[in-house]
Amino acid sequence: MGTTTPPRTLAEALRARGDTSLAGLLRARPDLLSPVPNDITQLATRAGTRASVVRALEHLDRFALQTAQALAVAPDPAPYATLLALLTGDGQDDGEGRDDTGAAITTALPGALATLREQALVWGEDEALHLVRTARELLAPSPQHPSPTGLGPTVAEATAGMSPGRLQEILAAAGLPPTHDPVSAVASLTELFTDRTRMAALLDTAPVEALAVLDRLVWGPPYGEVTANPAPPVRWLRDRGLLLPVSTRTVVLPREAALHLRAGRAHRVPEPVAPTVTAAAERDPQAVDRAAAGQAFTALSTIEELLKLWNNGGPAILRAGGLSVRELKRTANALDVPEPIAAFWVELAYAAGLLAPDGEADERYAATPAYDDWLELPAQDRWTRLASSWLAATRTAGLVGGQDAKGRALSALGPDLDRSAAPEVRRRVLALFAALPAGTAPDPQSLLTRLRWERPLRTPAPGASPASGEADLRSRIALWTVNEAELLGVTGRGALSSQARALLDEAPREAAARLAPLIPEPLDHVLLQADLTAVAPGPLERPLAEMLSVLADVESKGGATVYRFTPGSVRRALDAGQAASDLHAFLATHSRTPVPQPLSYLIDDVARRHGHLRIGAASAYVRCDDEAVLNEILADKRSAALRLRRLAPTVLASQTDPASLLDGMREMGYAPAAESAEGDVLITRAGARRTPPRTPPTPVPEGPPVPDSTLLSAAVRAIRAGDTAARAVRVGTGGTQDGPDPASAGELPRTTPAETLATVQAAAMTGSAVWIGYVNADGAASQRVITPVKVEGGFVTAYDHTADEVRTYPLHRITGVAELADDPSD
Repeated sequence: MGTTTPPRTLAEALRARGDTSLAGLLRARPDLLSPVPNDITQLATRAGTRASVVRALEHLDRFALQTAQALAVAPDPAPYATLLALLTGDGQDDGEGRDDTGAAITTALPGALATLREQALVWGEDEALHLVRTARELLAPSPQHPSPTGLGPTVAEATAGMSPGRLQEILAAAGLPPTHDPVSAVASLTELFTDRTRMAALLDTAPVEALAVLDRLVWGPPYGEVTANPAPPVRWLRDRGLLLPVSTRTVVLPREAALHLRAGRAHRVPEPVAPTVTAAAERDPQAVDRAAAGQAFTALSTIEELLKLWNNGGPAILRAGGLSVRELKRTANALDVPEPIAAFWVELAYAAGLLAPDGEADERYAATPAYDDWLELPAQDRWTRLASSWLAATRTAGLVGGQDAKGRALSALGPDLDRSAAPEVRRRVLALFAALPAGTAPDPQSLLTRLRWERPLRTPAPGASPASGEADLRSRIALWTVNEAELLGVTGRGALSSQARALLDEAPREAAARLAPLIPEPLDHVLLQADLTAVAPGPLERPLAEMLSVLADVESKGGATVYRFTPGSVRRALDAGQAASDLHAFLATHSRTPVPQPLSYLIDDVARRHGHLRIGAASAYVRCDDEAVLNEILADKRSAALRLRRLAPTVLASQTDPASLLDGMREMGYAPAAESAEGDVLITRAGARRTPPRTPPTPVPEGPPVPDSTLLSAAVRAIRAGDTAARAVRVGTGGTQDGPDPASAGELPRTTPAETLATVQAAAMTGSAVWIGYVNADGAASQRVITPVKVEGGFVTAYDHTADEVRTYPLHRITGVAELADDPSD
């Protein structure tokens, strides 16, 4: 196709593009690659399908979309000047307070048009711009789906089916001469509405009430309801065609009349420039980094506390999946946070692969083996893993507590929390943070305004109603992102931290290096107090923190953590295999203050009674060398529920299980120890329960992935080769250089085996291309353009221009061969 010949179809426009431009189209619309099109014609057909066009429109910014909407109401094709006039107006005052946006539109329009061309939504030269038909159908106005521009149908569309007599009555009322046919009548009325001088003169004669009716319809929706006997102002407008009937009770303001009243503009408020994200506050960047690091350390501590809470088996999984409301509330109380924040931490641990179902018959949540590996990492590396998992996760914790399309409650860790748009929205929100100077906290409302400008057209989730909030899901995810980023330490005091900037640049090591100096060093000591408490003035080293969490209960958290020693906590340490002497030595080693005497007495007292009773499996039994103690237990009314009976002077049997018997004895004030089948004390260690190896949940992609450069290059070569093969011209078929003869299209060439062999041998010797018909082992027939390389043993080895690779074909499966007028490789 010559460079001066304008394209006649989208396929011709794509064929005239260079390889770089075609790769850009496939990168912007990756759905066109599934699978790789055979040729340019198939690519153009696929680019015009409804699903693909909808997806492409959803990724346009507001001004590019406004440009496409203007083309949808313009004539097809439309020159560039007409498009510019629809966006800027004709320069006359329309009473809407016009500002000087015309210059901005003139500057931004070439870029918006280039975007539409790149994505194959618009094709053609500036003198004849074509919006692809599917996009025009999606954006064109109709009574069921009013146009975003608020414009109605044209005069020709609105008067289709109107009687010739009624058309002549409208012409007479509008002061136009009568015509002899409906076509010329419609043309005469259209000319009146598009002539600014004559139209202004007509409206000067309109009653004030009629002008008020037009004011209500001019910016849309253009449809109104009327009675069988309308009011005089409406009747005046209807008689002159300014309101045309759609049905017996509905009228519409025709597009040409509306454009006159709008001073030629398709949109009330064109938005050629992206809104600016404004600053809400400016902070010291170093203070921001310190605040973010402090919150990052809190996030790590919270995740550890959550999984420690579920170390011995977490809550049961609902039949439909996820946590029950009661279990989420219990977890929130244990973490001392509101339920929505508890849902965020639970979902974050799950997304990072630290938490998963255990797969047992009575399925519960538990920590994974990856959690133990994660604990061994330095704090900064643990944080980068959490933050990276959060950025990539499609699971959206903010939905917890809401309802799905069927009105069912959405639960934490449930199956319906994936939203494919979440990763892209999170990254875009943080990118807008990063575009501001360091230490600047953006205004959330301006942030949402900018996001809505960048992606104005988003369809709700399947089955979702506007009331469900799904239609504005991106805005909700953006607000959740702002809050979650602060919780996670990605931002500090509302501004993006320097470590998060490195993480956004795909440099996790640099992010960890920036965070490391800001995280407080763990301490190896506590301060013991006489009231049976210990104060940790900062984060503790892991062995100290783990041992202290067993020996004492956390009483309060904050800048310093307060632990309280109780008989139950000391017994817990003894159950874990510690001896009283070990506990005394541990406290003496790690306390900066002397060990208080009350604490020593507490440990010795609990240790003296610990293990005096032995409980094992009978169903269960109690064993004690002191008969008086067993007599005391049997005499205690509280033991009735345990259904004890004496088997021997030092043994009691129970019908309850050992765990229930242990709990019952402890509630009665005793300190029994569990016993193994061999009679040894059974040591219970915290944190022993783990799931089998699990992989983190896979994010749900938002459409096909963006192809890499290698795939794009291969796809473009394959499409070019297939297009060459499809448009190749055989000698003697009557075809042209634009394509094969339609009469022979789809027919396989037919030659005798001898002719086939002679032709391919000659082509192999000369290196020329031939056109063959081929039937594979499954009986599927195809046409191919090949350049034979070698012919021997009943096979022909050739470069297949259609597949863009070297292949070997059995000669007996080739139905025929024909020479080409020109080598397709030229």
